[in-house]
Amino acid sequence: MQYIIKAYDGRDEGALERRMAARAEHLENIKKVKEKGSVVCAGGITENGKPVGSFLIMDFAEKELFDDYLASEPYIKHGVWKDVQVESCSVVIMNDEMVGK
Repeated sequence: MQYIIKAYDGRDEGALERRMAARAEHLENIKKVKEKGSVVCAGGITENGKPVGSFLIMDFAEKELFDDYLASEPYIKHGVWKDVQVESCSVVIMNDEMVGK
């Protein structure tokens, strides 16, 4: 099952510092999830050139695996993401190729 995640950081004064403190752990975790084939694409949401959140399209065989990912996500564990929106989706085109229906 595929999911799109839009996750927004807190807007408080310490938000950017929390993000930067957790970033290396977040990237290492995403690397492990990607190696398992579950990351379709991911990146940052910016405002005036500064990071204010993240977007990810993920693909997991079972909902429980997706839930496990969210529970282990450093940006959630360290309070970086304050507003996490998740919806199921279906990727149809990836890298100029039809991959879905």
